[in-house]
Amino acid sequence: MSNKEVKAALKSAREAIRSKEYKEALKYCKAVLKQEKNNYNAWVFIGLAAAELEQPDQAKGAYKKAIELEPNQLLAWQGLANLYEKPNQTDVKGDLADVYQKLLELYESSDKQKWCDVCNKLVELYHQEKKYLEVAETWQKLIRMKQEEGAEKTELHQLWKKLIQLLKDSTRSQDNKTGQLLLTAFEHALDSADTVPGEGHQSLYKDFIQCLSKFPHEVARLEKACQDMMALYPTVSYPLEVLCLHFVQSGTLSEEALHCFSRLLEMDANSGPGIIGFGIKCLKENKYKEAVKSLTEGLQKTNQCPAAWYYLAEAQVKIHEHRNAVLSCNQALEALGTPESPNFQWKNLALQLKAETLIKIADADAAEEAIKALEQIVDGSSDPMVLALRGRAYLNKGLMEQASKISQELLLSHPHLAEAHALEGFIHYSQKNYEQAEKSFLNAIERKAGTAEYHQYLGLTYWFMSDETKKDKGKALTQFLKAAKLDSYLGSAFCYLGNYYRDIAGDTSRARGCYKKAFELDETDEESGTAAVNLSVELGDMDTALSILNEVTEKARPGTAKWAWLHRGLYYLRTDQPSQAVADLQAALRADPKDSNCWESLGEAYFNRGSYSTALKSFKKASELNPGLVYSIYRAAALEQILGKYESAIATYQQILKKTENYVPALKG
Repeated sequence: MSNKEVKAALKSAREAIRSKEYKEALKYCKAVLKQEKNNYNAWVFIGLAAAELEQPDQAKGAYKKAIELEPNQLLAWQGLANLYEKPNQTDVKGDLADVYQKLLELYESSDKQKWCDVCNKLVELYHQEKKYLEVAETWQKLIRMKQEEGAEKTELHQLWKKLIQLLKDSTRSQDNKTGQLLLTAFEHALDSADTVPGEGHQSLYKDFIQCLSKFPHEVARLEKACQDMMALYPTVSYPLEVLCLHFVQSGTLSEEALHCFSRLLEMDANSGPGIIGFGIKCLKENKYKEAVKSLTEGLQKTNQCPAAWYYLAEAQVKIHEHRNAVLSCNQALEALGTPESPNFQWKNLALQLKAETLIKIADADAAEEAIKALEQIVDGSSDPMVLALRGRAYLNKGLMEQASKISQELLLSHPHLAEAHALEGFIHYSQKNYEQAEKSFLNAIERKAGTAEYHQYLGLTYWFMSDETKKDKGKALTQFLKAAKLDSYLGSAFCYLGNYYRDIAGDTSRARGCYKKAFELDETDEESGTAAVNLSVELGDMDTALSILNEVTEKARPGTAKWAWLHRGLYYLRTDQPSQAVADLQAALRADPKDSNCWESLGEAYFNRGSYSTALKSFKKASELNPGLVYSIYRAAALEQILGKYESAIATYQQILKKTENYVPALKG
């Protein structure tokens, strides 16, 4: 076949392709290749025809042969791109990206429009594959090309916005380079906006700040962006809210942070971050109740703030709301998410605080939960504070051997650590080794004198050690006073002060004040509540006694606060108010249906009210529960007599006289 014949055959092949006679085209091309096996156009036409005949492998092979022959010719690359773009072509995205890259190289100097079209396709492909870095780098090439062509500011602005849109999900991938390209895109988009200030620009700024807040290492950039937006939009609270939350999460309470909190609350008194900031300020100023109130309110409006939940837990611990503090720690941990999160320091703090709080609750279930929390602390096994907490949790769980082992190890490795000596003290105290406990607590106080709990336990050690140390003003009393002074919310210290003034000093008035304070601090402390009521009655101050009882019964859930219902019921019984006495004694029995004395008092209240049949049932119930209650049996007999049940009454009187021969009321009956 001559040169002329080759050209004619190629022309026929081209026309056959135009006429969709692909098999004919293949015949012409094969004839050419017999003559010229390296004919570029023949291979390209074979690729085209084979692709249309659904023979992708043959098409791919032909295009690749053509490319091998002429790597910088467009036709074969275009054909290969068209082939890979077909819907039936799977697993070729990587190859297609390479083809697009080559086409960009070939179009760059020859056809700018086609270069842009291919660039768009390549970016779309990378985006589907979540290759965000390649998306960013390729799109930036497109923008550079447009800039070189002298594109308008508006067009460039749209291109930067499009890049932001393409990269919006990339922040999850934590790729720093992509992140930097996204932030740069925001900055360019903000700089190229037409209307400044304006609604679109404001919205873009908000997105930029939101994006920056996801990058923990971009603190300076975040602060600058917030300040710049505040300068442009002084009435918009968003940048100030982000800045406040940033200060909260960073754990710093600088003058600048305090200024931000105040400024935000001036702008919007209901702003969650502003109220949270104010709560943290209160916490740092030791205004714990105000801190709890503000942090709780702020978190109702802005609940995804782990640091704020931690600060709330800290404030709750200070006022001994231990169960609430555990819930707040759990909220902090939930908001922090996975252990891989960059906030692992907050996570460690929350886990440690949770464990400390559970140890203060001091039951076996709480101890088990504390151990689980301590196990999750990163590098906790090498932290002596964490080990000391673990020792206390073991002690609360009754695992004395494990607790003692940790105590001995800590005293050897960290003899200067107050917590190591305190743990030893708690172990001795639980075993009633009071002399050794005294030494340990004194050692702990020497190293950390400001811990109320150490003084309280040293006071308790003296209280139980001997009558001499209990009565010695310089021993138990001094330590309880120090504990109460160091922690004015420590109800148990005031309770023991009450015990001292009542049982040792005989100062009823002062004792009553201490018990009242203890009960105000902890309304679940029945011992202090009962003592405050009894001493108020003893002092003839029924108003105070009743105000305490009324306060408790108003808040009490059904089946709780037996002591308060019982005390008030007995008061009503003494003051001839039988109907009120009946209601209160019934409420006391709902809390403890097996209290025989309470049933006896209820019988007395029914009797005084004139409800004889019900009174009889109550006295019988009392004597069933406690056959030794002779008075109840006698009252039952007397009521049977009143109700005309003489035989039954006689039998009951005789029953009493069998047990107690000289029981005069029964003889009279």
